[in-house]
Amino acid sequence: MARLPLSIQAIESSCCVTVPDKRKRKAYSIWMWVLTFFIYCSYHLSRKPISVVKNVLNQNCTDLTPPVPNPNNSHWCDWKPFDKDNSATLLGMVDSSFLFAYAIGMFISGFIAERMDLRIFLSIGMIFSGIFCAMFGLGKSFNIHQLWFYIVAQILCGLMQTTGWPGVVTALGNWFGKGNRGLIFGIWNSHTSLGNILGTLIAAAFVSSQWSLSFIIPGIIIGSMGIITLFFMVPLPEMVGLPNPNANYEESPAVSYVGKEKEEETRNQNEAEEEKAISFFAALKIPGVVEFSLCLFFAKLVSYTFLYWLPNYILNNTPYSPEASANLSTFFDVGGIAGGILAGVLSDKTGMSASTCIVMLIVAIPMMFVYQAFCAVSLGLNIFLLLVVGLLVNGPYALITTAVSADLGTHECLKGNAKALATVTAIIDGTGSIGAAVGPLIAGPISEAGWDYVFYMLMFSDLFALILLLRLGMHEMNNWWMERRRRRNTLLAPI
Repeated sequence: MARLPLSIQAIESSCCVTVPDKRKRKAYSIWMWVLTFFIYCSYHLSRKPISVVKNVLNQNCTDLTPPVPNPNNSHWCDWKPFDKDNSATLLGMVDSSFLFAYAIGMFISGFIAERMDLRIFLSIGMIFSGIFCAMFGLGKSFNIHQLWFYIVAQILCGLMQTTGWPGVVTALGNWFGKGNRGLIFGIWNSHTSLGNILGTLIAAAFVSSQWSLSFIIPGIIIGSMGIITLFFMVPLPEMVGLPNPNANYEESPAVSYVGKEKEEETRNQNEAEEEKAISFFAALKIPGVVEFSLCLFFAKLVSYTFLYWLPNYILNNTPYSPEASANLSTFFDVGGIAGGILAGVLSDKTGMSASTCIVMLIVAIPMMFVYQAFCAVSLGLNIFLLLVVGLLVNGPYALITTAVSADLGTHECLKGNAKALATVTAIIDGTGSIGAAVGPLIAGPISEAGWDYVFYMLMFSDLFALILLLRLGMHEMNNWWMERRRRRNTLLAPI
């Protein structure tokens, strides 16, 4: 059973006794929105340092001044074991060790989150995420040069990071009913990009002088948020005497024979529904699940390749320093915030999620080519192109992981089966997380042959993503055309 933290108990006993339930619910709802926003922001904040620190773990040492000790070795200044010509491949392995652990652990964490006090669940996950994030930076402090140490640190961090998404979504969902979730969750979802931006800025501030702090400080931040969560989270309204907006309550608390019969009938019905819970393969038969899952595989592959390799690409292809390259890469995330909102608005207005994704993916392909060709022309042009590319790349990814997953999980063919929502979401997000792991893994060795090939890989991935949605897009357009003809015929029909 979930228990109310002592700090909230003190608040309840001192000042909330005479507060009306309406004001009390509003205050707690706002607090949970803010708390969960910064909780998941801190999760993403602690994932970002590795993409920034790559700029000093793997750089061209011949460009440094004063004269280098060994001019024949372009990696003399790099941190072992990333001081060889295969450093990009090794860094890709480090990225993917985190991402594969995250993809696999997500299914396990979702199972645990449903059976554990969310406050404890999130606190443990955040504290250990902070420890393992700092562990990577401590490798420099303790002069550790074994590759396995950094891979183990990333695997452990990836497993702990899986506590975030199921924890915050469930906790926030307990406070907001279905009627007003759309706008609330839409704005709340910007925590991902904000976390990426803050993580980049913090890591960039120390990357040139003491890169160990680029990991230690984000680790301290997420660990501190874990402690705040432990003392101040209220995951269930019932814990403070408020009704859950997602539960149905009887009008009268009196217990009668009829009430017992109804309760028994409801219990039997729930048990029957439990027996008919949707299976993994049945979920795959829901129209659109396979297409959107595979599309998210490629869309997330592109997004996470930018997430993990963009600062390094800017450093190697523009005249900017490691710190400036990291700061410049944040404009990709700023564009991503706008892209997620734009994709959601277009999807709501048109009712055509697949077509919205297709249009953004079509435009994203040439824009990635334009960015590669002209990013070094000027700072202003680089910023503008990053905003546009971030908007187009992250728009479909954000739409699929939020609105599309919810729509498919409550498809009309399911008749309100609650088990289907969890299963469908797991299939879509799990498939996308595998793509997120594959992208950075293959980007490392490909970049050794030339960054042109990395962008070709990203453009072809977006092409595959939109091809996978063509059938759904054509179906949406056909429905739109038929509806348009129906309305026109209705207007022209004689009265």
